Amino acid sequence: MPAADSRMLMDPAAMAESVRRLAADILAADNDPQQPLVLVGIHKRGVQLAGRLAAAIEAQTGRAISVGTVDITQYRDDLGSLRDLPSLVGSDIPFDIDNARVILCDEVIHTGRSIRAALGELLDFGRPGRVQLAVLVDRGGREFPIQPDFTGHKVAIGDNERVSVLFSEVDDEDAVLVVSGAAPLSKP
Repeated sequence: MPAADSRMLMDPAAMAESVRRLAADILAADNDPQQPLVLVGIHKRGVQLAGRLAAAIEAQTGRAISVGTVDITQYRDDLGSLRDLPSLVGSDIPFDIDNARVILCDEVIHTGRSIRAALGELLDFGRPGRVQLAVLVDRGGREFPIQPDFTGHKVAIGDNERVSVLFSEVDDEDAVLVVSGAAPLSKP
């Protein structure tokens, strides 16, 4: 249930439609069908997005899509400034990414720092032929020159707001909310 200081950006139907459209866009951009296509989700909610995208791609094509996960904790550039250290979940890419088309998935892109960290972790697993970025929500505000290849929804929000994506797999509901009164991100 949305908090009083939040507004609904996407309901479950809009989220499902965005995932379906993202999957179609990923397939439409496939200029080498012989190159393996794999999805890698960034912990925590990028993992759910990757799973849903894989299911949508499988439904559209009938081909099985491998899904892995990356934990960016050890690659963050703000660990020294955090009061509470995030728990290390670990990465799991149980397939070969060498020469593969890797779609890196995250629920929200803001500064680009999480994506930079994920690329560092991803390259520890091999040398992909191509890496592309799929995000459910792009809220702007980049600090790094990183842009998504595939975007479900773009939104312009204030520095005192944040985008909160809820997936039923971990949150018992599907929704994308804009939460007001969020503390601005601290700079490392």
